[in-house]
Amino acid sequence: MDKIVVTEGVTSGSGLSTEGRETRQGIFLVITGNGKGKTTSGIGCALRALGHGFRVAVIQFMKGRMHGELLVLRERLGVDVYQFGRNAFVDSKNPDPRDVALARQGLDKAWEIVRGSQYDVLILDEINVVADFGLVPPAEVMELVRAKPRWMDIIATGRSAPEAFVDLADTVSEVREVKHHYRKGIESRAGMEF
Repeated sequence: MDKIVVTEGVTSGSGLSTEGRETRQGIFLVITGNGKGKTTSGIGCALRALGHGFRVAVIQFMKGRMHGELLVLRERLGVDVYQFGRNAFVDSKNPDPRDVALARQGLDKAWEIVRGSQYDVLILDEINVVADFGLVPPAEVMELVRAKPRWMDIIATGRSAPEAFVDLADTVSEVREVKHHYRKGIESRAGMEF
């Protein structure tokens, strides 16, 4: 097995970070756009953090089915994954009260995680859509981000990120659709969409 090289004291031979929470500056990362891969990009950040020994939590909004990447995080890597959604379409103009209640529960869980200060990375999957649809107030999500511990990274995914999220974010990535297999009539399938 290859040994990991120590670079300026950031990693040890085990690959775990030696940088303490007291010196680490967390960021707010927004991953948005109309292209495929926003959640997967957030999960990639989780994998990178796990590789450095960080504790990661994922809160997934608006999705009621356990997608493959979350199964790996939860079942094989021991990441705490929480889902607050139904396996149903959410009408942005007239959301079902159950969807509003689930979004509220998810945001309450996010507050619990931020206040508990046990995690290094918190992924809020589809929170951009939840805020855009008005299921939770965007201002409260921004309050949550401002209340995070100094070391914590918060990653917000989903299309249509509110402009206020973009303004508050330290980093914003936009995933843009160039082509999509749906347009060729190829349906969603395990291993690609879920």
